[in-house]
Amino acid sequence: MLEQLIDLLKLDKGKWKEFQNSFEEREVPARTILLHEGEVSNHVYYIKKGCLRQWFNKDGKDITFQFFFEKQPVASIESFVTNQPSLFSIESIEASTLVSINKKKFNELLQKNSEIKTHYQDFIFQRFNNYTHLFLSRIKDSPQERYEDLIKNNPEILKRIPQHYIASYLGITPISLSRIRNRK
Repeated sequence: MLEQLIDLLKLDKGKWKEFQNSFEEREVPARTILLHEGEVSNHVYYIKKGCLRQWFNKDGKDITFQFFFEKQPVASIESFVTNQPSLFSIESIEASTLVSINKKKFNELLQKNSEIKTHYQDFIFQRFNNYTHLFLSRIKDSPQERYEDLIKNNPEILKRIPQHYIASYLGITPISLSRIRNRK
C-alpha cells in the first residue's frame, strides 16, 4: 500500500514535493519492537526488506497471529484509526528496512487524494479478509489442517520464520508442530 501511495504521489510533482519528506526510511535489527501492546499506533510501516510479526501476550505467553514480508504494509489499523491502545505488538523478526509515515501526514494524504483513499480502503478490506480467514481457521480447522494450509498458501513463512513463532501462529506448541512436520 505505501509503495503504491508513493508511486501515486510521484505522478503529481506538486503533491510529491509537499509530502516526500513525510516518509522516513530506517533500518531496524531483528527483535525490534515497533509498537508495544497497549500503546496507540501512530505510524504505518512498509517493509522494503525483512519480516515483521504481530503478537500479543496471553498469560505471559506470546501469541503470534500474523506475519508480514517485503512490499507489505503493517500497522495496528484498529489503534491507528480509533486512537485506542493497540491490542498487540509489532516486532521485527529479521533485520528490516522500513519506510514509515506518521498518522497526521497520512491523514493529510487521504484528505488531499481520493485515489490514495481508495487504496487505503482496499487495504482495510484486505486486512478484514485476512482476519476473517484466521478466525474461521482457528474455529473449524485442526492444527494439521492449519499447517497444510500454511504450506500451500504461505510457504515463505516456513522458510523464514523460527519454528516457535510458527507454532504460536498455528495455535499449537513447538512439540506439536514437530510431530505434525514429522508425519509428512
